[in-house]
Amino acid sequence: MTHRQVKDVMTTDVRTVYVGAPAKVVAEQLEAEQVSALPVVDDDFHVVGVVSEADLLHKITYQDDVDDRPRLLRRHRADRAKAEAASARTLMTSPAVTIRPGASVVEAAALMERQHVKRLPVVDDTGELVGIVSRRDLVRLFTRPDEEIRSEVEQEVFGQVLMLAPGTAAAWVANGHVTLRGRLPRRSETQIVAELTRRIDGVVGVANAMTFEQDDTTYRALREDVASRGIYY
Repeated sequence: MTHRQVKDVMTTDVRTVYVGAPAKVVAEQLEAEQVSALPVVDDDFHVVGVVSEADLLHKITYQDDVDDRPRLLRRHRADRAKAEAASARTLMTSPAVTIRPGASVVEAAALMERQHVKRLPVVDDTGELVGIVSRRDLVRLFTRPDEEIRSEVEQEVFGQVLMLAPGTAAAWVANGHVTLRGRLPRRSETQIVAELTRRIDGVVGVANAMTFEQDDTTYRALREDVASRGIYY
């Protein structure tokens, strides 16, 4: 099944901070918007970084640090630099981890996990900011109404993909859990139905209670099928 795209779930009314904004203004904007991070943009509204509460916390962490001994750890040097930052330009994390509006929600979730970020600025082909997608936006997919999920299973999986006759199969959905029932000619077809259903956005789990007339998934079954058509080996 085709997953929803980032553009379908992203927020388009995005609050940003200018790259030259003083650190105090950054803090004020984070507080005013009640968010933990903001995209940093330049004069052309291109995303050049992301500034977060964690970046600002370095100023508190190193406020009383009088240890002048050289530190070799790159992480320490980066944190120290942010503690001394005076503007978003030197405070932000750059380059920003971004995503395109046409990417799937699965790609967005994987990128967030891989990069350990909670949100992704969404940019167009020129790098201009067009939205932002957060973990909350992706989690919201699991709040899809059960009836909406059932309708997608029956119309797209049963109808469009397998082209089953009405009444051949049915789906029951409760709290995102889908139970599949019906009888199909082959076991492989029931497995395809279950796999496609599992890929639908908002599905929490799938219980495959479908039955079949022929098990075509074993080596013996394949030999018997070939033999029935007059081919021997």
